[in-house]
Amino acid sequence: MRLLVTGGAGFIGSNFIRHMLDVHPDLEIINYDILTYAGNLNNLKGIDEQPRYAFVKGDICDENLVNATLKKFPVDAIVHFAAESHVDRSITDPSAFVKTNVLGTHTLLEAAKKQSVPKFFHISTDETYGSIREGSFTETDILSPSSPYSASKAGSDLLALSYFTTYHLPVIVTRCTNNFGPYQFPEKLIPLFITNLLEGKKIPVYGTGKNVRDWIHVNDHCRAVEFLLDNGVPGEVYNIGGGHEKTNLEITDKILGLLGKDESVIEYVTDRPGHDFRYSLDSSKLRKMGWKPRYSFDEALEETVTWYLQNSWWWQPLKK
Repeated sequence: MRLLVTGGAGFIGSNFIRHMLDVHPDLEIINYDILTYAGNLNNLKGIDEQPRYAFVKGDICDENLVNATLKKFPVDAIVHFAAESHVDRSITDPSAFVKTNVLGTHTLLEAAKKQSVPKFFHISTDETYGSIREGSFTETDILSPSSPYSASKAGSDLLALSYFTTYHLPVIVTRCTNNFGPYQFPEKLIPLFITNLLEGKKIPVYGTGKNVRDWIHVNDHCRAVEFLLDNGVPGEVYNIGGGHEKTNLEITDKILGLLGKDESVIEYVTDRPGHDFRYSLDSSKLRKMGWKPRYSFDEALEETVTWYLQNSWWWQPLKK
């Protein structure tokens, strides 16, 4: 089996490649990534020496290169992680998000259609649903994105599903909650807080810190996508949730405790525009099929803190 993984040098994509090559000895992976600031080949250190792995540097908006890559490497599935994903950056420059997340996805869908790719996995986010005060979103709920980032992902979700309906391209869409774990770029909440504390800096908490997110260890997300490669039904959407809802302050307190710090290092900052209060997914559809997360939240967070403690070689150059 051969996969084309877009955005494979990013946080989730690189963890997915590591996991899949580790547990599937006959699998080949083509990593297609443009290497933006968040794409880092150090995420795949050691993997690049494997004969079952190949890297193509390219933009998913580059129609000629995408088609040439699929012709050179016929694949059994495309797993499309590549995306601009940082909400704050989308508020500053929405155009980059529309280009990559919408137009880039369109380029990939057209190429997959032309090359008759057997499966197309579009990896999305819980943010497409918007905020919810009570209860949890199911896959059939209306999308109501709040930021340019989540709006661009919602647009790409709908575009991908339209290719199933119109062209019978075997598209599957997954929407996952907040990921954390090794190799996450230190602009995101958990690695930012960990690395700031290791550098003796303050940690910035938006507003009151009471915004709620559901968290999942990146490896559990990777296992969910792996599960759906075999069990997913084309045309369907699958929510992937960790079942660990925490406020930003709860996350902060746990990290402070693991690193032996007190609340004096917290710096409350002006809330971001349009900051959604709570995200929550109902992932019972996927769980009834047989998948469930392996990590408890505390176990996953402790392992993540330990990883950043032991791998300053990876994150220190990124923060500079």
